[in-house]
Amino acid sequence: MSADLTSVIAAGTRWLLTAFPPAAGAFSHALAEAQARQAVTLAAALRYPTALDVQLVHLLGPGGSARLDRLTGADHGHDAGSDAGWRTWVDDSVVSWAACLLADPALAVQAHLLVDRGQAGEVTRLTRPGDHEHDAAPLLRHPDLLEPVAALHRDLLLDLLDNESAALG
Repeated sequence: MSADLTSVIAAGTRWLLTAFPPAAGAFSHALAEAQARQAVTLAAALRYPTALDVQLVHLLGPGGSARLDRLTGADHGHDAGSDAGWRTWVDDSVVSWAACLLADPALAVQAHLLVDRGQAGEVTRLTRPGDHEHDAAPLLRHPDLLEPVAALHRDLLLDLLDNESAALG
């Protein structure tokens, strides 16, 4: 994964953890963060597969979290003077794809097979979540809660995976 997407990955991970908080405790927070980061990293690798794609996202900007915030009913108007700059680096398509991957581990496996493993890194907590992962992130793993976010760009993700799978087959 290109280091150039670090800001998009960090912002997407933070947004997911803010919108779908983990269970109480440091261990739960760490496990939830690992799952969210793996999902966002894999989604970013799918969304921006080339160096040119990465350069374009830096030139044009990822769009910010406003649409996602409205969709989930989050009110961050009070953040204007605080540490809200990270929200400008949220890419709603990457977060939507990450939500799809978090809600469906089989889809995450399919996505990971299409991405060069060096780009996405380790995604075991995403593709093979155990009881600890589910207990740590019950909201982040709940398909019904993730649905509004996942539905935003699910069709584009499924089309990409279908087309890429057909090209490999």
